[in-house]
Amino acid sequence: MKIVVLGAGMVGSLIAKDLARDFDVTVVDADAARVEQLSKEANVNGLTRDLSKPEEIKNVVKDFDLVVGALPGFLGYMMLKAVIEAGKNIVDISFSPENTLELDSLAKENNVTAVVDIGVAPGISNLIVGYVDSMLDKTESVTIFVGGLPIKRVWPYEYKFVFSPYDLIDEYLRPARLVECGKIVVKPPLSDVELVNLPKVGTLEAFNTDGLRSLLYTIKAYNMKEKTLRYPGHAEKMRMLRETGFFNKEPMDVKGVKIRPIDLTAKLLLSMLRREEDEGEFTVMRIIVEGEKDGKKMRYTYDLLDYYDEKNKETSMARTTGFPCAIVARLVANGEYINPGVNPPEYLGKKHELFKKIMDELKKRNVSLEEKVEVLD
Repeated sequence: MKIVVLGAGMVGSLIAKDLARDFDVTVVDADAARVEQLSKEANVNGLTRDLSKPEEIKNVVKDFDLVVGALPGFLGYMMLKAVIEAGKNIVDISFSPENTLELDSLAKENNVTAVVDIGVAPGISNLIVGYVDSMLDKTESVTIFVGGLPIKRVWPYEYKFVFSPYDLIDEYLRPARLVECGKIVVKPPLSDVELVNLPKVGTLEAFNTDGLRSLLYTIKAYNMKEKTLRYPGHAEKMRMLRETGFFNKEPMDVKGVKIRPIDLTAKLLLSMLRREEDEGEFTVMRIIVEGEKDGKKMRYTYDLLDYYDEKNKETSMARTTGFPCAIVARLVANGEYINPGVNPPEYLGKKHELFKKIMDELKKRNVSLEEKVEVLD
């Protein structure tokens, strides 16, 4: 079985290393130095290619049995479509702004199993929501709180990048879709700020972001929301930058030079918020699903708290995003999950044996969740 991983960033590299224990793995990225470094660190092959072009992607994947997508979000949809058109099964963690379910018919026509959004959130969160929803007679509400944060808080932003700065900024630009009273509503990102107290972490702020994605269409719940967690005060600072125009994508003239404000902002923020090597960080997530079972009101709460792995030099965000993808890639590679079409993680969560296996494999990698089940009546 030959697997190709498209993207050699923090998450793509971790996925490649995990899969290389059992498969013939090749990593492809436009950054030659990154590819060469990864090839030295793990038993993987490396290719340097420009993956911004659909035809190049099709050419790259044609000789492989399975594709893993780990490109930045703005390339994700194009990459997914190209791989499906090439007739290759794919497991993907690219957080693209487009609705990947729109490629479902194309995937079925090409007999392609495409598992999408299989990271932490979306990803683990969807798995759990799908699992609980399948156990309940009626799902009434879904609440997801999730964030990746540095242990050391440094003024002014108290945050460090653990993935592409453009993907982060896009979270603060993309309208947030929620479900209220059974209907999809759209709210501004960074809105509805609330304080959330979490065990072992303390008080964080939560605000709307567009993280429900496929859950909007696959889970019938009366109310549903996903909110990003940051240290208190972060949302207001990001709103100030956004409303001032620092996130604008249209070029503007500055002393005769055309520049996109977002490019300058990303560069400035990256220089200030770049995570230092071995700097501690953590991922925290709480998922609450409420509904009815056998006439009783039920509440299921899942808590995740994961820290930077000092021994293996793995960031928590890479671990919690990459390991679910690598585990599901194994399931597809071994023929344990084959379902032509676009498959969001909740589809796998509804299959209880698969759900248990994924959770067990995460636990083996020291990513585990605490479950609490309550009868509310």
